[in-house]
Amino acid sequence: MTAPQEHLPVAIAGSGAARASRSLPDPYTPGHGSAEYEVSRYELYLDYRVSSNRLSGHAAITARSNVNLGTVTLNLAGLRVSKVQVDGQRAVRFSQRGNLLFITPARPLPAGTEFNLDIRYSGAPGPLRGNWGEVGWEELTDGVLVAGQPTGAPSWFPCNDHPSQKASFGFTITTEANYRVVCNGVLVSRHAKASRETWVFEQSEPMATYLATVQIGRYDLRPIALQHHSPSHRAEVRDDGGPRLVPQYVAAPPALMVPAAAALNRQEQMMETFQTCFGPYPFAGYTVVVADDDLEIPLEAQSLSVFGPNHLTQQWEDQRLIAHELAHQWFGNSLTVTTWADIWLQEGFACYAEWIWSEASGSATAAARARSAWRGLSVQPQDLVVGDPSPELMFDDRVYKRGALALHALRQAAGDELFFTVLRTWTHSYRYGGVTTADLVVTANGICAGLPGFNAGTILAPWLYQTALPPLP
Repeated sequence: MTAPQEHLPVAIAGSGAARASRSLPDPYTPGHGSAEYEVSRYELYLDYRVSSNRLSGHAAITARSNVNLGTVTLNLAGLRVSKVQVDGQRAVRFSQRGNLLFITPARPLPAGTEFNLDIRYSGAPGPLRGNWGEVGWEELTDGVLVAGQPTGAPSWFPCNDHPSQKASFGFTITTEANYRVVCNGVLVSRHAKASRETWVFEQSEPMATYLATVQIGRYDLRPIALQHHSPSHRAEVRDDGGPRLVPQYVAAPPALMVPAAAALNRQEQMMETFQTCFGPYPFAGYTVVVADDDLEIPLEAQSLSVFGPNHLTQQWEDQRLIAHELAHQWFGNSLTVTTWADIWLQEGFACYAEWIWSEASGSATAAARARSAWRGLSVQPQDLVVGDPSPELMFDDRVYKRGALALHALRQAAGDELFFTVLRTWTHSYRYGGVTTADLVVTANGICAGLPGFNAGTILAPWLYQTALPPLP
C-alpha cells in the first residue's frame, strides 16, 4: 500500500496538472514564454546566406488564446521585424523591446480564439548569452549549428519560448546549393534553382521550441548500417510495442564519414536496448550530425543529435555521450519538462541510460556505475537541491549524477521487472507531452502498488530535495 498523498514531500505532492499550470512565468528563464496563448503550429520559411550570415525569415504561426488577449508577446532576439499580420489583417501595431516582440491586433482576441500570425523578419543571427554561455544560432567555420537549450530558439524565429509550450513544425530552408540542411523530423522534399537549394522538413510530433534546430554544412548523408538486419527492413514498424527497426543516419563531412560510422557502430544495439527498457522509439527516424568543428559537448534536438569530430572514438567517455543523446529522444524530447526546475527528469534519465547501456554492452554494471558516481559526489560540495537546482546550476553535473542515482534507488526498491515497467508506462502515458516529478511519483506508485511499504515520493525525496548526499542504495 502506498502512503497517503499528504505524507509525500511538499515538493512532489500535488497533481502534475497543478504543476504545469504554474510553469509560467518560469523563474529559471524570466521573460521567456507566455501562458496567455498556446501555439499549435510553426511554419518557418528561412532564406539564409552562409557567406554573409544573412537570414530572411517568414514565420506563420497558428495559436489559440487562453485569455482575452489584447497583445500577443513573443520571444525574438537580434532580428528586425518588418511586417506583421494577424489573421491576414495588416492593420496591426507591433514593436520590439529587448528580446520581446509585441503584436497588438486591431481588435482583442477573446479567450478560446484560434488566430494566425504572419511575421516577416531579417538580420544577422547569432547566439544569445545567458547563465549557460552562448545558446542558439551559431556560425561554424563553414556552416551553421543551432543549439537552443534552454533559451536559444528566439535567436532565429519568433516563438512562445518555454518547454511547456509544444507545437508541430514545418521548415522550408533555402541556402547555397553546395550545402546540406538537416532539420527536425522528416525530409519532405528538396529542389535546386540556380545556385540555391530549398529543403523542406516536417516535424509532426509536438516539439518544444528549444529543441527546434537547423544544421547547415558540407555534409554527406548515409544510413547507419544495421548489423543484424537487411536494409529492406529498415523502416519496419511493430504494432506490439516491442523494439522496431528505426531508420538511422549520419550526416558528416566526407572526410569524417569513416570515423563517424566507426564511432556509431553500436548505436543500433543502443536503440534496441533502449526500446526494450523505455518502450518504442518515439519518432520516425534518428540522425546524428557530425559538425566539421570540435564541440565542447554534444547537443540533442528532437529526432537528431549533433557531435563534434572530437567525440568520435570507441572510448567509454564518447560512447556514453552517444547513448546519452539517444536517450534524450525519450526523456526530454518526447517527454518534456513543464518547468525547468524539473530538469533532472531529462538529464538524470539520460545519465541513467548511459549506465543501462554500460551494463547491456558488457561493460560495467549499472550498480558499479552508481557506486562510482556516488563516490565522486561524496567529495563534492553538498549544496545543491537536484529537484530545484537554480538557473545557474541547472546543468551542473551533480544534477545528472544524483538524478541518475535517484532512479537507481527507485530501481533497487522496485526490482528490475517493476522498475522497467514504470519506465515504459511513463514514456507511454506522457508520450509527446509535458511531465513533472509529481507525475513520475504517481506513475511509479501505481505500478508498484503491490509492494509493501513502497512509496516513490519517499524514495526520491532525499536525492532530489535534500542537499546532503543519501547513502548509496
